[in-house]
Amino acid sequence: MKNSVSTFISAKKAGTKLTMLTAYDYSMAKIIDECGVNGILVGDSLGMVCLGYKDTLSVTMDDMLHHTKAVVRGTKNALVVGDMPFMSYQSSLCDAVKNAGRFLQEAGASAIKLEGGAVVCPQIKAIVAAQIPVMGHIGLTPQSVNMFGGFKVQGNNSIDAKKLIEDAKKIEDAGVFAITLECIPAKLAELISKEVTIPTIGIGAGGGCDGQILVYQDMLNMFEDFKPKFVKRFANVGDLMRSGFKSYIKEVTEGTFPSSEHCFKINDEILKSLY
Repeated sequence: MKNSVSTFISAKKAGTKLTMLTAYDYSMAKIIDECGVNGILVGDSLGMVCLGYKDTLSVTMDDMLHHTKAVVRGTKNALVVGDMPFMSYQSSLCDAVKNAGRFLQEAGASAIKLEGGAVVCPQIKAIVAAQIPVMGHIGLTPQSVNMFGGFKVQGNNSIDAKKLIEDAKKIEDAGVFAITLECIPAKLAELISKEVTIPTIGIGAGGGCDGQILVYQDMLNMFEDFKPKFVKRFANVGDLMRSGFKSYIKEVTEGTFPSSEHCFKINDEILKSLY
């Protein structure tokens, strides 16, 4: 069954947990989609896990559209959400709507995600008015890493906690269909989830959210530059890949690969006719 914005909203009402993962290319999107995940986020996290940047700030619209197109081609059932990169929606409402529209019109995504609370309500309203579904994102918003002074837990004092609750309500009123809660204390995230009528998708926000999302390279132990506290390693794919690559290198250098079973044959008479 094809997942949609309605699917997400219905899951909240039914008390059914939602699952999301990131993907950045066709082959991985195809595998993830076949496993039955509800949503795939083409996250600007690709800047760090795919492009080697130190943060997400250098990711461009061209980067995001390129990867989103590939993910869409590999997806049949999951809701594909494109992540609005830094400065693609902050400068003006016109830019926000135009760039959001490109994710749907050019890349084939079904929704977009943008970071921020009350401050981005005008952008959310304008994008939703253009009939483009919007997922919100509050808590640790990586594009604001310089304001936060690093990747830190958010909402761990009364002032910040109240602001997060207010932000969640305001962006819901502005029209988002779901909210990503990142790096927020579990009990606070559970409270926020009860305060809004739309689904919350947690990443480092505890089990009280309406769903969860992880970067697939993190949860498969493929990305080892750093390991966030909230990541559980569900498989050790990184070591498996290294073992495969080393075996390939060993067999090539020893001359055992390719063997006859991996080669194409030609009639010896054809070879003789060449001379």
